[in-house]
Amino acid sequence: MRAPKLLQQWKSAAKEVLSHSVLFAQFISLLHLTNTYIFSSTMVYGPSMLPTLNFTGDVLLVDKLSPLLGKVGTGDVVLVRSPENPRRSLTKRILGVEGDTVTFLVDPGRSDRSRSVVIPKGHVWIQGDNIYASNDSRQHGPVPYGLVFGKVLCRVWPLEEFGRLDNRAT
Repeated sequence: MRAPKLLQQWKSAAKEVLSHSVLFAQFISLLHLTNTYIFSSTMVYGPSMLPTLNFTGDVLLVDKLSPLLGKVGTGDVVLVRSPENPRRSLTKRILGVEGDTVTFLVDPGRSDRSRSVVIPKGHVWIQGDNIYASNDSRQHGPVPYGLVFGKVLCRVWPLEEFGRLDNRAT
């Protein structure tokens, strides 16, 4: 008589484990979708966005819907797939969108020579805030809008600098 009772307990335990597993899978799926398509955090570091971002690193909250909806523009700090190496992402500021004319210093450390470029359809002009230490559109030209995959909402770390970033065009 004990075997049917043990079998019933085993079935009950299996149902509970399955129920928890489904709930866990749903949670992980929601987390993945949110991180991939809505917003995520990212760590950025380096000299190209000084003084806006710290050389030693900041954790930023990134909106991934805005680029998909065409809601990024001049002054926004964005994450962009590197045109030279798609495995790398760059954090830069948009200084111009299609149709804009952007004037920039060709080699700011060595001369005052400037050049103007009209940004073609479907492209943006990205530049680091630190023009002396940034590899950006000045080297590889306007970037296809499709390479923009995130718009920075705010800095979340370090805590003493928590908040929105200045969206001024430099």
